[in-house]
Amino acid sequence: MAGRLTTHFLDTARGVPGGDISFVLHRLEGEARIRVAFGRTNANGRTDAPLLEGEAMRVGRYELVFAAGAYFRAHGMALSDPPFLDEIVLRFAIADASAHYHVPLLATPWSYATYRGS
Repeated sequence: MAGRLTTHFLDTARGVPGGDISFVLHRLEGEARIRVAFGRTNANGRTDAPLLEGEAMRVGRYELVFAAGAYFRAHGMALSDPPFLDEIVLRFAIADASAHYHVPLLATPWSYATYRGS
């Protein structure tokens, strides 16, 4: 089975999937940040395809950045200016390029959690 990286965003403030939130995925190489994927989540808070798969799925360090402040503001949440959480950055590593890595983000305008899912 080929490895792949997937993600999803859950809006735990409203209890719904976080649809239409923008994200960027970078591979970290030393001090360099190389953009390898970007887009917006679908209505289910997921991406329509894996962020990485096949040859693109490589061992290394990564950074997934979600535009949480813009998302919550667009959904009518009263936020400070600047918002407490604006861009949420998740740094993680892929140690086995043949495995499935799922990196979800559960967030409110004031808190977030993540884990390695399946």
